[in-house]
Amino acid sequence: MIEKRYLVLEDGSYYEGYPLGSDNLTMGEIVFNTAMTGYQETISDPSYTGQIITFTYPLIGNYGINRDDFETLVPSLNGVVVKEASKHSSNFRSQRTFHEVLVEYDIPGISGVDTRSITRKIRQYGVLKAGFTDNKEDIDQLVEKLKETELPRTEVQTVSTKSPYVSTGFDLSVVLVDFGKKQNIVRELNARGCNVTVVPYDTTAEEIKRMSPDGVMLSNGPGDPEEVQVAIDMIKGILGEIPFFGICLGHQLFALSQGATSFKMKFGHRGANHPVKDLKTGKVALTSQNHGYSIDKDSLENTDLEVTHIAINDNTVEGLRHKTLPAFSVQYHPEASPGPTDSNYLFDEFIEMMNQFKEKERHTHA
Repeated sequence: MIEKRYLVLEDGSYYEGYPLGSDNLTMGEIVFNTAMTGYQETISDPSYTGQIITFTYPLIGNYGINRDDFETLVPSLNGVVVKEASKHSSNFRSQRTFHEVLVEYDIPGISGVDTRSITRKIRQYGVLKAGFTDNKEDIDQLVEKLKETELPRTEVQTVSTKSPYVSTGFDLSVVLVDFGKKQNIVRELNARGCNVTVVPYDTTAEEIKRMSPDGVMLSNGPGDPEEVQVAIDMIKGILGEIPFFGICLGHQLFALSQGATSFKMKFGHRGANHPVKDLKTGKVALTSQNHGYSIDKDSLENTDLEVTHIAINDNTVEGLRHKTLPAFSVQYHPEASPGPTDSNYLFDEFIEMMNQFKEKERHTHA
């Protein structure tokens, strides 16, 4: 039986701990998440594809895992790092332990390490490549391998649905472009009576127009927005003809389609407690976030976009709206899961925007 496991970083440092989850040891970009709850939604968020998550909250797994709170059917992260993994779960909804789910989905992990030290290192030096080994003698070799390895940049293609499918509602018709969507986006739209058709990331503007939706939702997803040029072209094709709302990666793609630029953040925003200010109302909401790229505020100056929300912690762009056309976006997750529901109202604004556009079109063609 393996008694030790090692988390190795590309800078040559390593952390000794105990095996958790699968024995299929992997490599990936190591990031940290500051949420105090919601580890099930976090590990099943497709935006973490290919990454290793360090949980800053010290105890993970204490309320188990249930079948209802997954954000995707098959989690696609490359590993987890925790201070303490609870061996016993106590919750009436719990059906499996954290460890059992990691084993089931072939996700390796390590427990018993100083997650504060790892987090401080990432904050100081930025995200790093990392990997696992169960053999201390292999650490030097793994460091060299990490330095030489270029991580994949095709995350969206990996997690997007391969064919369209429908989640039924009764009122408005929404096409949800899947760049790695969280299931709660569908739930929030269904709860408001929307019939949701989920389509692959590379669906064209012409294909979407043939569906005659009342609106388009651009989902969250992993990776660099500049790697998804096909979606940028699609957004240009529907802008002004169909109302749309972008979340996270969808927000970045919206900005890029209008001539803005993006940059990779030092360590990103990942957690359920990020304060965001609405510039129109002055109100501050606590938000759920998960992104490693952001939109360059200066690059928006010569576009038709206006900034609607900013991050309190670092003043980065958190929301955009087109000055004349029915389109807006936010960098954070109004569907929460996990996190506060302060921003659920944005789905209501999307519904209102679609209804107003329908009414305007009706009068135009009357």
